Amino acid sequence: MTATPRRFRTLFISDVHLGSKPAKADYLIDFLRHHEAGCIFLVGDIVDGWRLKRSWHWPQAHNDVVQKLLRQARKGCRITYIAGNHDEFLRNFQGTHFGGIVVADRAIHDAADGRRYLVIHGDQFDAVVHNYRWLAYLGDKAYDAAIVVGRLVARLRRLAGLPYWSFSSWAKLRVKKAVNFIGAFQNVLAEEARRSGVDGVICGHIHHATDDQIGGVRYINTGDWVESCTAVAEHFDGTFEIIHWAKAGATAAPVLVPIIIDAAPAKAA
Repeated sequence: MTATPRRFRTLFISDVHLGSKPAKADYLIDFLRHHEAGCIFLVGDIVDGWRLKRSWHWPQAHNDVVQKLLRQARKGCRITYIAGNHDEFLRNFQGTHFGGIVVADRAIHDAADGRRYLVIHGDQFDAVVHNYRWLAYLGDKAYDAAIVVGRLVARLRRLAGLPYWSFSSWAKLRVKKAVNFIGAFQNVLAEEARRSGVDGVICGHIHHATDDQIGGVRYINTGDWVESCTAVAEHFDGTFEIIHWAKAGATAAPVLVPIIIDAAPAKAA
């Protein structure tokens, strides 16, 4: 018997990287079966054009994600696709509707509690992506290598009966320059929200799901569907929740590790 889907006002999903081998499309399909919303923001890098240019990889599960989203749009769900750097080709189609999904570079989301959020992928504020494109591609390949190592580690941990643990996330957060980059990225996105005259920003790009208060601006990152399998959900009262989707294709109720992120504002930077 299928469990009744959890219903939210809005869902925010980013960095799925369809077209790449590390993409956990099965997990996302499973997530979409168990969660519904009247509005969905796809916050960039849903399709990985960089990988597809190098080699074509599009299994049925990746097509199923697209079809699932198109079906939701046909049923009346308002879906906005915010372009990212890996699917930057879509920036040439801003305002275009594809099967009920509208493409944009950025959007303003009016939350149920009256607060307003800038929704943007975030790569526009990544100097490496814009000024050193070759370095961004090199970093992308290094990330691929970390994913391969992570798969081996995950397999060994499964054999030992240990829970999932992300090697690449661990490595990223242990490297001082990476930690500094995340901090700088958060600060510049918060400043862009401040310039836009809104209360907060909801973004993706750096594959690090979090919620913070930075100089009085709410900063929320949706994470990714390559490793952490996280999404952000807005409840009908305007509170937000980061959802970690930990099991795909389960017959019983999937394992959830919810984190309520509106209960206690973090310390201002």
